[in-house]
Amino acid sequence: MAKRILIADDASFMRMMLKNILVGGGYEVAGEAANGREAIQKYKELKPDMLISDMVMPEMGGIDVLKNVIAEFPNANILICSAIGQQALVIEAIQAGAKDYIVKPFEQSNVLETVSKIIGN
Repeated sequence: MAKRILIADDASFMRMMLKNILVGGGYEVAGEAANGREAIQKYKELKPDMLISDMVMPEMGGIDVLKNVIAEFPNANILICSAIGQQALVIEAIQAGAKDYIVKPFEQSNVLETVSKIIGN
């Protein structure tokens, strides 16, 4: 059975890009969220194998999403997306419990390799 992934990013184009990469790599996209609050709500509903969350989103950013999800689901697999130049946020995210990070613009091989390293295929 394919591993299920929830994608949270305020840019629909980024969600679509990630979805295409993941589906092409044999993963199932369990759902999508356009902001942090929606990401937390959908995580609780869908209980995916992984959450891929953007760092900067309206209503609630990636760090707050991470902390909220990990507080309730300590074993959650969360992968953070960051733009180049957001190293301080990436360090904070890893310290808060993110398993790893990927950098925008996404490179298919890097995304699939990182996801596979965390949750397998």
